[in-house]
Amino acid sequence: MSDTLIRSIDQLEALYGEPLAPSLAKVADHLTPHYRALVEASPFVLVASVGPEGLDCSPRGDPAGFVAIDDEATLLLPDRLGNNRADTLKNIVRDPRVALLFLIPGIGETLRVNGRAEIDIASALLERFAINGKRPRSVIRIRIETVYFQCQKALVRSRLWDASRHVDRKSLPSAGDMLAERMAGFDGASYDAHYPERLKQTIY
Repeated sequence: MSDTLIRSIDQLEALYGEPLAPSLAKVADHLTPHYRALVEASPFVLVASVGPEGLDCSPRGDPAGFVAIDDEATLLLPDRLGNNRADTLKNIVRDPRVALLFLIPGIGETLRVNGRAEIDIASALLERFAINGKRPRSVIRIRIETVYFQCQKALVRSRLWDASRHVDRKSLPSAGDMLAERMAGFDGASYDAHYPERLKQTIY
């Protein structure tokens, strides 16, 4: 049986050809005015990081513009309350490389940022990101190395923003269902019933 796996860059380039000129021209090492506008409009970003245990990708969200622009090459991302796994933060402490993907509701283009991160707990910085009087525990500072937009194809194909394609939540396992599957004796129904109030109390 023939080997159908791509095992080298040469094989890959022979299959896909040269990158299109615009895909190279759009790359910058700082936030251009247009790229800045996308960051300011985004309420949601995915953060990828890497550590000795492997890779991680974590969602982060807040009101649009929650990722602050410190300067044209630096972003500030508040770390809100979560589950205390701190996978992203543990990775950053050991390997500063991160990648961010910004999404904007209703917009097909996304924004990709690659850079290096550090974790800051300066009191004045935490206070800057307080919401409802509650400060984040830390702020992730990202030094931009490359930034560029991604075209609409993926979001057009997926019809992500098409409300008629939204999935009925009841058609999939709930958070309680999934936890009960993994934890013997866990009361998933009770967890789900109390989650709305718990979310209200712990979102910030």
